[in-house]
Amino acid sequence: MTPAAALPDRLGGAPDGKRSLRLWLRLLTCAHTIEQTISQRLRDTFGSTLPRFDMLSALDRAGEAGLTMGEVSRMLMVSNGNVTGLARRLKADGLIERLPGADRRVQRVRLTTEGQTRFAAMAAAHEHWIETLLADLTPAEADDLTRLLEQTKRSLRAAIHEEPNR
Repeated sequence: MTPAAALPDRLGGAPDGKRSLRLWLRLLTCAHTIEQTISQRLRDTFGSTLPRFDMLSALDRAGEAGLTMGEVSRMLMVSNGNVTGLARRLKADGLIERLPGADRRVQRVRLTTEGQTRFAAMAAAHEHWIETLLADLTPAEADDLTRLLEQTKRSLRAAIHEEPNR
């Protein structure tokens, strides 16, 4: 890798000790910008929200077997209550269906045929939007950034596991 160009100083001459803060702010800004752009495009193009897209995506990956509401909650990292409300609205729109189960307390849901069709269109648009938003990165830069973010994720997980439970 070539040496990085000097970073613009937006922290008023902050010492190198602020490097982690600067990095975190850039990661946050990029993630927020992408999320807001995708959210707006989902609303404008499909009349949908990012949480709806995320749930449809999880169910699409699960296939015919579907997922329990608890599994969806864990995958999306949201509360069971949020998933229940989201599932109720998706069912009312004909995009998901409940599966009969042996235990009435555990509800499984999966995409309907209409849900599969609708999600396929949304997923294709989503992929195109992401490609467009990141188009200024060369393939090598994208690979480098992916590798560095994977390393960052491992570092975060290690740091979190080292902290005492509070």
